Amino acid sequence: MLSINSAKYADKYNLQLTFNNGREGMVNLEDIVLKDKRKIFLKLKDISNFKNFKVDHSTVVWFNELDLAPEYLFYLAFKEDKNLQGQFKKWGYIA
Repeated sequence: MLSINSAKYADKYNLQLTFNNGREGMVNLEDIVLKDKRKIFLKLKDISNFKNFKVDHSTVVWFNELDLAPEYLFYLAFKEDKNLQGQFKKWGYIA
């Protein structure tokens, strides 16, 4: 089962993540935070709130209880990796 071992704020809406499979990657969450209309994302538009997260329950969890699946974060970090496209298809992130 994929999980996140550590997460560090990088800049803007970017997080540097380390996964339990040893892979490290940068995740840009700007589009999600700024374009998602759900109320839970509204406070994260403020960078000081975006920075207020921890690693809990194997993923990144923000102060307002928002969390994103570690598989989704892994996909965002490595979506250009041709070797992982089959896995991303199984997870339903690409057609």
